[in-house]
Amino acid sequence: MKKSLALSLLIIFSSTLISCISEIGKWDDNIKLSVREAEFNATGDSIVITTKGSWWWITDISIDSVNYYGFTGDNPDAESYSIIQDNLTVERRNTTTLFIKSGENPLNKKRILTVGLEAGDYFDRVIITQKSK
Repeated sequence: MKKSLALSLLIIFSSTLISCISEIGKWDDNIKLSVREAEFNATGDSIVITTKGSWWWITDISIDSVNYYGFTGDNPDAESYSIIQDNLTVERRNTTTLFIKSGENPLNKKRILTVGLEAGDYFDRVIITQKSK
């Protein structure tokens, strides 16, 4: 009886310990961006970023502290689409290519452009610093 109780307690303790170690709902990087940060010229610039994962979509765009979400008419499951906000263009060219292009920075200070990506329960972000004019 004591052996069976000890074995049961050992199994319960082990299960509890293992469940505390692994984080529920946290996925590993399944997008695998080739670049997460870039610097753009003040006059405008662009970058092509590749991914190793193919099941991802654009969730948001931020230009300095202005955030854009819920892009009307864009199907995040589509193989390719473009989003244009102010003078920033973000394209999912295919399942493994992200293209970002910015026009001229109209400000006398650097600006921060971000593009949020999601793949299931994994979130990532590309951060671009654009020089001032």
